[in-house]
Amino acid sequence: VQLQASGGGLVQAGGSLRLPCTASGSLNFMGWYRQVPGKQREMVAIASRGGTANYADSVKGRFTIFRDNSNNTVYLRMNSLKPEDTAVHYCAADSGGSTNYKNPASFAYWGQGTQVTVSS
Repeated sequence: VQLQASGGGLVQAGGSLRLPCTASGSLNFMGWYRQVPGKQREMVAIASRGGTANYADSVKGRFTIFRDNSNNTVYLRMNSLKPEDTAVHYCAADSGGSTNYKNPASFAYWGQGTQVTVSS
């Protein structure tokens, strides 16, 4: 399985971005992690194939994750962006029946990173 991610860029604080990620096959869990230099990769949002979503506390109310299962695509809509959202964002996916969505080791498939930079 391959994941193709895109949609990063430079945006001013308060702005919005949308990150799409398309998988080459059907997967149960799909979502996004992010990482800044010197820190561990952290979960941003994960959605199950059935639509159940989990968010990091830091993005609740600002980010929305949703899936188009017909196209094996997951989208992360990021609103009210803050400078602290600046990071390389990675699409993650797994075909397991359940997952510890906060643990990156739970995900077998990763896309290439896409940089999100939020200026103040």
